[in-house]
Amino acid sequence: MENFSFVNPVKIIFGKGTIKKIANEIPPGSKVLITYGGGSIKKNGVYEQVVEALKGFETYEFSGIEPNPHYETCMKAVALIKEKGIDFLLSVGGGSVLDATKFIAAAVCFEGGDPWKILSEDSPVTKALPLGDIITLPATGSEMNNGGVITRVETQDKLSFASPLTYPKFSVLDPTTTYSMPPRQIGNGVVDAFVHVMEQYLTYNEGDSLIQDNMAEAIVKTLVEEGPKALVTPEDYDVRANLMWASTWALNGWIGCGVPQDWATHMIGHEITAFYGLDHGQTLAVVLPGIMTVLKEQKGKKITRLGKNVFGIEGDNAIERTIKAVENFFESVGVKTHLGDYGLGDEAIDKVVNRLAERGWKLGECHNITADTVREILILRK
Repeated sequence: MENFSFVNPVKIIFGKGTIKKIANEIPPGSKVLITYGGGSIKKNGVYEQVVEALKGFETYEFSGIEPNPHYETCMKAVALIKEKGIDFLLSVGGGSVLDATKFIAAAVCFEGGDPWKILSEDSPVTKALPLGDIITLPATGSEMNNGGVITRVETQDKLSFASPLTYPKFSVLDPTTTYSMPPRQIGNGVVDAFVHVMEQYLTYNEGDSLIQDNMAEAIVKTLVEEGPKALVTPEDYDVRANLMWASTWALNGWIGCGVPQDWATHMIGHEITAFYGLDHGQTLAVVLPGIMTVLKEQKGKKITRLGKNVFGIEGDNAIERTIKAVENFFESVGVKTHLGDYGLGDEAIDKVVNRLAERGWKLGECHNITADTVREILILRK
């Protein structure tokens, strides 16, 4: 295990009926901007709870944040904040709304020209507005980390950023807010959380990070056990609570402490989403089995461990059977695992590979996944 430093300042407020507590977390006299997506919070009772909790604050609203949040949309929020003198942001929705809100918080204070530089050039974030969140769709872990992913429609780029200044001040996790999620979002969320764990666990590393490995397996076992149940009994509080907490722990930084990390599945998946608009979870379900197959020698010990400790697989062909078990799990929560399932084929492969070749990226924990390797991975997933 390598040397590492770790800080996570997010206050978690977990449980049924906890939305009302946000008033105690926001500085008195704040001008609060409520950010949200397509309006589902107005159908499931969350919006009313937020409005009630914020009585006494001057509030504004910004809606329409996309499932893959657009830079162009974020900049409209930046303009509103500057116009109204808003000084606190409250994200209400899933991880995409929160990712956008983090970027908005940084962009409104950015003095280096176009805030897109935060994503495209890794320009440092030196100041950001404070923010909090109420999570209604567990998946991304954004509620307990400092990063986000933003899409620029104009250029079909989907890029990530992170800053110590964009941690939420607090995150409210009320599992009852997830009851009304459609099956597609449930499945996507489970896949996203699963792959977050794999990006930090499924590497060449073996044996010298026992705490992180055991924690990672506990998270994944929870997702495997509870994910399918959420589709059958969507209003089972215990199932929803376990999934919500597992999703948070999948990407709050703890299991990644001091271990090599991959993130190739996400980087490839981002390009598929940027070009073709597939859900983030769908792209991950397509790509991960391909990466496991092409890199099975490099990742073999961890794949074998995953099979044994999570899926109960041992003996002959354990690696191949484990890869198939992962694929079957994704299918069991309703997320298809091949490009052809989404109407994509050779043209899409060429487009993604060419984009990665232009950028000269070498992905993965060993920086050995080139554009040619990505082609091999995606051909397997046709």
